[in-house]
Amino acid sequence: MNSFVFACIAPHGGELIPELQGSDPARMALTRESMIKLGKNMKDANPDYLIVLTPHGTRINGRFSIADSERMEGSWEEDNRIFRMKKQVARDLARAINEEAKKNNVPASTINFGTSEGPISCLPLDWGAIVPLRFMPDVPIVVITPSRDLSFQQHIDFGRMLQKAVAKMDKRVGLIASCDWAHAHDESGPYGYHPAAKQFDEQVVELIKSNQLEKMAEFEADYIDAAKPDGIWQTLILAGAIPIEERNVEFLSYEVPTYFGLICAGYF
Repeated sequence: MNSFVFACIAPHGGELIPELQGSDPARMALTRESMIKLGKNMKDANPDYLIVLTPHGTRINGRFSIADSERMEGSWEEDNRIFRMKKQVARDLARAINEEAKKNNVPASTINFGTSEGPISCLPLDWGAIVPLRFMPDVPIVVITPSRDLSFQQHIDFGRMLQKAVAKMDKRVGLIASCDWAHAHDESGPYGYHPAAKQFDEQVVELIKSNQLEKMAEFEADYIDAAKPDGIWQTLILAGAIPIEERNVEFLSYEVPTYFGLICAGYF
């Protein structure tokens, strides 16, 4: 039985947030509508807690980083508009994940800041978490940031361990893999243009649709570097967390409104 009440692959472009869509709301309209649907599906699943896998959180080199502060706060700005978010942390879940990691010899650590508890115990909430959480139910969270020093197989193994930890909790838990894809679609973008970007995203779309997430671990390092995605690591954790026979996918959308690819998919 799937330990997660609902899971999704969701992007984190700042303009997706309705309050930050600016003067061209049509630019990410397709993905924004998909995010609204993912949020509704998550709300209907009625989670007690949400786990967010983000590439942009506080990293620990060579270890999976698990936020264990009392709360998290952050903001994101687009076109002189600012969106702010505060969240409580599901510390019992964060610590249960860390304990399960220890039992399974998975390299992971919890992190905190300031004080062990109270108002100063607060870590930054990054845009990789803020954007998808804007569309989700307001429940306590656990933010996990993978390390690219670790192998793809270790990310799959971490996902399997995550599933074990959640299965032991008497809580309903949702899972969000926050992922943007190739960042080299546009010469005017910060990473320039590379023809690998289009090919890479097309392959990822097909792997998600055909429920073959594990095959992303077969991409060559040079190919990944050329396309510049940030979604493989979180997706492989999701692949480990939800066994393929329990992974019922609904592919919602793909678009490239700027220089990076956006994909939305849900798992029931």
